[in-house]
Parts: sequence; C-alpha cells; structure tokens
Amino acid sequence: MHDDAPLLAADDAPLSAEERAEGWLPIREVARRTGVNPVTLRAWERRYGLIVPQRTAKGHRLYGQAHVERVQAILTWLNRGVAVGQIRALLDHDSPPAGSADGPWEQLRGELLEAVAGLAERPLDDAYNRALALYPPQTLCRHLLLPLLDELEQRWQGQFGAALERVFFRSWLRSKLGARVYHNNRQQQGAPVLLANLSELPMEPGLWLCAWLLSDSQCAVEVLDWTLPTGELNLAVERVRPRALLLYSSQALEATQLRRQLPRLHAACAVPLLLAGPAVQIHRDELAAFEHLTLADSPLDAHHFLQQRGLLAAP
Repeated sequence: MHDDAPLLAADDAPLSAEERAEGWLPIREVARRTGVNPVTLRAWERRYGLIVPQRTAKGHRLYGQAHVERVQAILTWLNRGVAVGQIRALLDHDSPPAGSADGPWEQLRGELLEAVAGLAERPLDDAYNRALALYPPQTLCRHLLLPLLDELEQRWQGQFGAALERVFFRSWLRSKLGARVYHNNRQQQGAPVLLANLSELPMEPGLWLCAWLLSDSQCAVEVLDWTLPTGELNLAVERVRPRALLLYSSQALEATQLRRQLPRLHAACAVPLLLAGPAVQIHRDELAAFEHLTLADSPLDAHHFLQQRGLLAAP
C-alpha cells in the first residue's frame, strides 16, 4: 500500500482558524493553484524530497507561499525537459542539470513504443502510470505523449500491422484518458467545454488529450468522439449549453465543411469557438477569414487559450 495512504484523510481535513490566519494552505489548495495534483505532490515529497511541507500533530500537510513558489520553480525545470530526479540539486544548489538534454523522455518513449509494438497492455500501463505519478499532465503531454504520437505516425507509414497497432494504442489511450476525464467530471460543476470530433477517424488522440488537459484544470468536459452533421452539432450546443466549443480534426476538412458547415456553426455559436489539430495547419489561410474562430495547433495551445480567457482554473 502507498505509504501516504493513512494520511489521505488527514490531508483533506479542514484547517483550523489559527492555521488559516498564519497563511497555511491544504494540499488541495496548492494543487488548485499550481495545477499539480495531490498524488504528484506527495510523490515529489516522498521520493525526492522536493517539497517538504509542515505537519500538524494529526499528520496532515500544511503548505506556505514558499512551497507554492517552489512547485512553480519545479514546473519551470520540468518544462525545460529536466528529469524530476535532477531538480532538487538545481533548486538547492543552482547546479546545472546532468545527463541527456532529453531528460527522461527518450527512455520513456522507447518503453511505450516497445509496448505498443508488442501489443503489451500491462507494460504500457506500467510505464505510463510511473510517469503520471511524477509529472503533471501538461508536462507529460508536451514531452512524452505528443512526441510519442509523432513517432508512432512515422512508424505506421506503409508498415504491415500498422492498423492493428493504431487501433490498439488509440483504444488504450482513450480508455486511460477517458477514465481520468470521467473521474474529474464527477468533481466539477458548471457548464462544460464541449469537444467534438470533425474528422472521420474515431478515438482521435488529440481530441482526448484536449479533454484530459481541460478536465485536469477543474473544468467539466463533454466529448463527442464521432462526426456529427452540423445541424446536430448546433443542437448539442443548445442542449449542453457549454462554456466553449472545441472542434478537433487531424485530417483535412472537406470542402463542404469549410464553405458551408463551419461558417454556419461559426455564425450560430454564442460561446468561444476553437478549432484544434493538424487541420489548422492544413487550412490556415482559408480559416483566417473566420474572425471569431480561434485556431490552436495543439492540445496545449487550446488549453492555453481557454485558460487565458478565464474559462479554466488558473495554474
């Protein structure tokens, strides 16, 4: 059993008036402010001593502003590609990082690629879960999952067995991210972001990466992972009443989508409207005519835009 398990309830316990007056924060408030979930904060403390909170007599953790700033500094190094195990020396002694400039990511991607090639779900799960325990979703998306998807697409060009590997990996990824989205949605209230797949390919990895990043920022999401007629997509907006509509496609859009359907949706949509994925790069010149349509090349760009608009929790 996880050695923090007996303290989980204590970590969630409300602070006393005295603790609040002294400026202490519970772990979930630190998670809300930084975007790093409590499981990862505990792992950083237990495995690497990166964050060492105060403890009350009952054992629950207390964090101050200095801890929040340290978490933010850790995220800065992670976004530079430094392995989590190298960061304490950087923070405490201002020493340069050792090892490969690619940090842990090349080895992790290699493990995942090998598992996909072998259709080996358990090793794939194990490697992914180890990374998820140590790195926030945005870091994993930037340094692990998006590069992995690029490597897989190159691997699958003209290779016998490519369709089998693609279906295996996309099914696995949707299952993993969908489960996390479901869990996060149970904790949220208010209008969701509605995500819709514009391509003819089901289980779009980029669509689910968008959903995962948004839901991890304390925002409910609803995912329509199948192409819908524009009229029914309008109906979905009317019924769901989302805070924003995010369209995703990894394929070129059809002429009717560009000339008729997208303009109609654009005109009818009363909430922020985004188009994300490779379709943005393919049709950037044509899409520039839609003044109020936001273009996002990647899931990270879509997440950043919605956060800047105040539609997600601040990091």
